[in-house]
Amino acid sequence: MLVIGLTGGIGSGKSTVSHILARLGARMVDADIVGHQVYEPGGPAYNDIINTFGREVVGTEGKIDRKRLASIVFSKADSLEKLNDITHPRIRDAIAVILKEWKSEGTEIAVVEAAVLFEAKWTNLVDEIWATLSDESVVLDRLFKAKGMSPEQSRARLRSQIPPEEKAKRSDVVIRNNGGLEELEKQVEDLWRSVNSRLKGSGTFSPNAPS
Repeated sequence: MLVIGLTGGIGSGKSTVSHILARLGARMVDADIVGHQVYEPGGPAYNDIINTFGREVVGTEGKIDRKRLASIVFSKADSLEKLNDITHPRIRDAIAVILKEWKSEGTEIAVVEAAVLFEAKWTNLVDEIWATLSDESVVLDRLFKAKGMSPEQSRARLRSQIPPEEKAKRSDVVIRNNGGLEELEKQVEDLWRSVNSRLKGSGTFSPNAPS
């Protein structure tokens, strides 16, 4: 089974690429969804989060109130790091279990969609990394239209992430998404055909193999 790690900064179109890959036949695991699961009562991170941040983060039905938790995490310098230290290893372990199950079922291509693939040090879960990148001006326009974020708010979010070109250097495939949906679909479809061609041709995958 080939495992692709799909990453990209806010407004880069990562989720759109994910939807295209799912439509083409890739089996998808979304790290954000897995992350929500580890927060649930009985989940692997639940007790540690409460022990670290206090009962005040518990909302209705005993569930962790993520808004309350966020207000604490982003108000203290080292709190986000503490939260990540709790959640990132648990999310990684949960994803690893999913991938192991899919491999046993004969899945050929799986995609792990994770904005924090590099930051969380999950790169050893995947065989190849694809990064979606967009110019800053394009990202600012998208975030304003989709979320009503001001340029200042958008730039603050961008500064909190690994710079796009740094992600590009550390990735095997870079998907430049500055145009429309049709252009992005063609780019992803071409990559998908190339991957399938190489898998069927050699039985193994090499990111540097000719398409």
